[in-house]
Parts: sequence; structure tokens; C-alpha cells
Amino acid sequence: MTVEGRAITVTSIVADAQEVPVAERIHALEHAHGVETLFLGREDMARRRLRANTDHGTECRIALPREQRLFDGAVLMLGDTRAVVVRQEAETWLSLRAADSATALELGYFAGNMHWRVRFEGQVLHIAATGEVDDMLARLQPLLEGGGVSRVDA
Repeated sequence: MTVEGRAITVTSIVADAQEVPVAERIHALEHAHGVETLFLGREDMARRRLRANTDHGTECRIALPREQRLFDGAVLMLGDTRAVVVRQEAETWLSLRAADSATALELGYFAGNMHWRVRFEGQVLHIAATGEVDDMLARLQPLLEGGGVSRVDA
């Protein structure tokens, strides 16, 4: 890792923030306002090379080797006065219910055609919102207008 002003270049993960000795150091740094958080979405967590900014504005240039992956709690930098920790952003899900099995089949076919990541919970189809929910709803408008599909509050 190299530090260049307010930017850091990360070539390996230093530690896991949940490991006891590391957690104690990070806790102490939190009291001194020395912990920066790099919030990443699910897609960015899977990447090995990316640029992103922490909540304090530090640019992180990440270039990890093949054998390392980012994870929630990955410590990218740990010094005497400063630490940078990765946190995965909470995912937003669009939850829908079909009125009947034919509409459910149509909804499932449509979600598959869009390559949307889904999960099932009883009669409810949850679609991971990888973009704007309004854009997804616009694409689903024909199904929603007919009353065959309704939005469910998660």
C-alpha cells in the first residue's frame, strides 16, 4: 500500500476488522475519529480493481491479487492514527406478488430475460435493485397496469 496525499493505492487486504486484535485497534481509532469507511455495493465487492472514495474523501485505488477478494470488514489500511475499512452497502429489493400462476410465470420469465438477480419468499418475488427502482418499475409497467402484479412493501 502506498499513500499519496489523500489517495491510497491498495495492493492487498491488511486484515479483517472483526479479528480481536485488529478490532481493538480500530475501536480505539474510532474514538479518535481516525477510521474511514469505504462503502461498496455488491457488484464492486466482487471486483479486484477499482477506484472509490471513502466517507472522508480519500481516493482508494484498489488492485488486489487474484487470491484476494474484498469483503465486509476488509481493512485496507491500518496505521497508528488512521484506518480504512470496507463496508458493504445494504441492498435494495423490489418485492412483487403475482395475482395468479400464469402472471407469476410471465413475471419470472421477464425477470430472467432482464438478467435480474432474484430471490423467492413464499408468493413474493424479490428483485435486487441494481439501478433505480423507478426504472425497473417502468419496465414492469405493463404487468403492473393490468393488476396481475402488485408491489409488496418489504
